[in-house]
Amino acid sequence: MTQPIFIAGEWRVGRGDPLASIFPADGSVNARLKAASLEDVKEAIEAADAAWRRPEWRDLVPHQRATILYRVSQLIESRLEELAALQTRDNGKPLSETRALVASAAGTARYFAAACETLEGELPTPRSADLMTLSTYEPLGVIAAITPWNSPIASEMQKVAPALAAGNAVVLKPAEATPLMALKLAELFEEAGLPKGLLSVLPGRGSVIGEALVRHPKVRKISFTGGTRTGRHLAHIAADKLIGTSLELGGKSPTIVCEDADLEEAAQGIAYGIFSSAGQACIAGSRLFVPRGRYDEVMSRLLKITRGLRVGHPEAVGTHLGPLINEAHRDSVAAYVDQACAEGGADTVRWRGATECRAGSGQLLPAHHHRRVTS
Repeated sequence: MTQPIFIAGEWRVGRGDPLASIFPADGSVNARLKAASLEDVKEAIEAADAAWRRPEWRDLVPHQRATILYRVSQLIESRLEELAALQTRDNGKPLSETRALVASAAGTARYFAAACETLEGELPTPRSADLMTLSTYEPLGVIAAITPWNSPIASEMQKVAPALAAGNAVVLKPAEATPLMALKLAELFEEAGLPKGLLSVLPGRGSVIGEALVRHPKVRKISFTGGTRTGRHLAHIAADKLIGTSLELGGKSPTIVCEDADLEEAAQGIAYGIFSSAGQACIAGSRLFVPRGRYDEVMSRLLKITRGLRVGHPEAVGTHLGPLINEAHRDSVAAYVDQACAEGGADTVRWRGATECRAGSGQLLPAHHHRRVTS
């Protein structure tokens, strides 16, 4: 059975290329679907542009829009286990992480619902008793939201909720590898009573669907989370169109331990920062700066934590690190491991000994196999 996608408020099979959601733990297929086509992109944008202008949405006072977001928050919380399990199937994160991400999405919806009810536009000015400034807030229109595969439901809600709270319409392009959470989110918004056309979910390749989406003249804002190269490209498109853009991009995030730090707390934070999401995050603390005099103590504590981490099936109790998203990504990470070993990394940190570290990416286990992390 082909999973339908959500276009202009309607559930139907996409008109693009075949696409599948793959469970990274064992390579099994979660769902098969067809990506959106360029025609689907145009239809979704036209519907979104009409929907945000209609009186039934445009004329809603803020607390009425807030009601929809509150309902979505409640629906997410009531189905936390179901949604966490779905996200685990979609991207391989352990259930302990996906439960937290689902709870985060509920909190985001609730936060922006509250913002709807508390935002005020009247700003008195001290320049003169005879003058007063009045700020009014108007929606931009159609928002293009593009999200990554590492934390789907949280990233998607962080874009969709504020845009809808402000009275906009959203066309959401989830990562090609993880389409299911965005489609489930559309289902929840539909159940919560969001008017038709205000949200579309268009899975597909970023270079095709994402590109067509952001270049459309009726898209008035781009919100993107992902790689720096793509973000730079989108910034140029936004500049050419003279529209706003919000970019959350990748980087080599440093963790800095100060001289007076609580080293046990610091070690716990360092470990979480680099090992959560199996390191697949734009905020992963992939560089560590430690005072020379405290280096040995920090490393001793960090290695103790690392030895206790369990790589395993993401649905198993006690798993800390699940599989990487797919074999191509696994091969990329393995190549970096090889490079680190070649540059002397194996002299200080060994994966079950230097022999395995130097074995080369071709001998590393497949994406759906697991092993225990050791020093």
